[in-house]
Amino acid sequence: MRGPLGAVLERYPLSDGTTEDGGIIRHNRKCRDVAFLVIFIAFWVAMIVNSSFGFNQGNPLRLTYGLDYKGNVCGDKHAHPGLHQLELKYWLNPNQVYQSGVKDSQFKLSNARSICLLDCPTPLEDSLSWVCDYPEGDIHLSVDDWIDRNYDYYEILTLGMKNASLQLQGPCYPVIFPSVNVYWSCQYIARASNASLRHWKQMGGVDIKEDIVVDKSIHSFINSRSSVLKRYMADIGKAWPVLIVCGGLLPLFLSVVWLLMIRYFVAAMPWITVAFFNILIITVTVFYYLKAGWIGNDAISPIIGDHDPYMHVFGRELNHLRAAAILMTFVMVLSILTSIAIVRRILMGTSVLKVAAKVIGEVQALIIFPVIPYSILAIFYMVWISAALHLFSSGQVVQNNCNTNCCAYDLLSEKVNCDHCCGYSIRYTPHIAVAIFFHLFGCYWATKFFIACSSTVIAGSVASYYWTRGETSSEVPVLPVFDSMKRLIRYSLGSVALGSLIVSFVESIRFILESFRRKLKVTETTPDSWFGKMVYHTSQGCLSCVEWTIKSVNRNAYIMIAITGKSFCRSSAIATELIMNNILRLVRVNVIGDVILFLGKLFVSLSSAVFGFLVLDTHKYSSGHNKLSSPLLPVLDSEEHEGTAQFAPLLLMETLNEQNDMQRLTQ
Repeated sequence: MRGPLGAVLERYPLSDGTTEDGGIIRHNRKCRDVAFLVIFIAFWVAMIVNSSFGFNQGNPLRLTYGLDYKGNVCGDKHAHPGLHQLELKYWLNPNQVYQSGVKDSQFKLSNARSICLLDCPTPLEDSLSWVCDYPEGDIHLSVDDWIDRNYDYYEILTLGMKNASLQLQGPCYPVIFPSVNVYWSCQYIARASNASLRHWKQMGGVDIKEDIVVDKSIHSFINSRSSVLKRYMADIGKAWPVLIVCGGLLPLFLSVVWLLMIRYFVAAMPWITVAFFNILIITVTVFYYLKAGWIGNDAISPIIGDHDPYMHVFGRELNHLRAAAILMTFVMVLSILTSIAIVRRILMGTSVLKVAAKVIGEVQALIIFPVIPYSILAIFYMVWISAALHLFSSGQVVQNNCNTNCCAYDLLSEKVNCDHCCGYSIRYTPHIAVAIFFHLFGCYWATKFFIACSSTVIAGSVASYYWTRGETSSEVPVLPVFDSMKRLIRYSLGSVALGSLIVSFVESIRFILESFRRKLKVTETTPDSWFGKMVYHTSQGCLSCVEWTIKSVNRNAYIMIAITGKSFCRSSAIATELIMNNILRLVRVNVIGDVILFLGKLFVSLSSAVFGFLVLDTHKYSSGHNKLSSPLLPVLDSEEHEGTAQFAPLLLMETLNEQNDMQRLTQ
């Protein structure tokens, strides 16, 4: 039968009355789960290779800006011609835009002729304005001169070029419809200028379609799922200063403040935490309502820059924000009701926090230690996000294979060209999708690994304090945190790698199964076939099993690794046995402590979120070059002595033994 855990931690009387020699957490350890440490190192090497592919092939500009008819990314200063500051994609031929929106049409908007401009053209009131192709060939103008002329050099065209332009074959095209900058694409507004149309017809131009389809075609393209996903990824790149401050420095500062307040205001901390948590969650919910347009007139708009206030363009991001507002409403109501329900338990939580306050006072390095894993994770996230942006944009720019009429005047060959006039698209091969999934899994595994290392170090530090009955002892190391770090690095990194891998693996399976289950529910009913029903219910059962596994493989295993030095599997078994044999005490102390700790994490997260929302709502991020598409995207020993927590501090023992177990459970 397994011996007492305390015997391997400190000299204290064993069950037979003898004394075990050796200091606190001082026994013969050895390296555990080395094979998984090797796998983890190999995985990091693969992550570096995978990221290198992204940095080599990707271009984050593709996530924000469109492609012109030559395959250049708008805004790319290395393109030919140079497109620096020419960031807006504009479709030249309105009839091609119309044709792409007609039902069952074979013509795609990606094949419509498009160029990159500095601003979106609008029709003139008294004459017909033109937008002409990039100046080249016999058009002896620089790009700067072309911009200064408002992209119009129709008056210097030859007679043949003018005739081709009147047939909507270029090189110049009439500006008939007003347009606005919607996420760096010029969205047509289906309100044709009567004056421009009159001039166009007087010049003998071909018929131009004025249907609402002109508007809807570009709108559907801008709000496609792939376009929205790219914009969300681009938002991360644009808002990186806010992420560093509100996702890094501010949470770290607030966490240290929260720990210090536990140390010096322990009696009031549960109430302060609960009160501020509810205030913050109400604030965040109200902010979502404001940005969703349900309160006030400050809803997010996809239009960038100044525009007609009566001009409204809908973006899919608004739907996402409204869904988040509904979810936050539910969470807010639930949190307020839960806070009311746990008022009595908060008094018990005060006793637990008093023990925590004393631990922080005795092992003061615990306040500083989180800075180490936090800094490592911050550096990792910066590199990982940069690599992710490059991976998401690492598709190949290839010319489409179209069989439709896309004839246009070629200034270099000086004739109308109907060959190789198809547009360009970014194509993602299957291996890129695998690389992205691998990158996401690597982020999750690395995050879980560093969090597990932190839990193990903290558990080893607190154990030194705990086994001295909560009193100062000469056997407690002067720097228990750093002693615990040395034990982790020397003996237990493999065990931590295995534990974090298991959690990451089962979470990935749950994500895949949940995606599969949602696809089965597309019809809003359970599949009719027996095979479909079997797969549907099996996936639900697997999800439940995965969820149970995740709850079982928790931080208690890392605590036992820190205390015993055992392998991950063995530590998990010990932790599970301890939990099952002390379930009532676990409910009494662990659950209440976890609730306060969880509310503390939410308090820090929500405070950072509120500050982040306020920053992202400033002019810098709500308009102009850095405009975000949405602010949505931009935290044990009881059974060893016949059920008596012999080495627990007195405050904790009072909490544990306050009433009879069954009596407390009944209440």
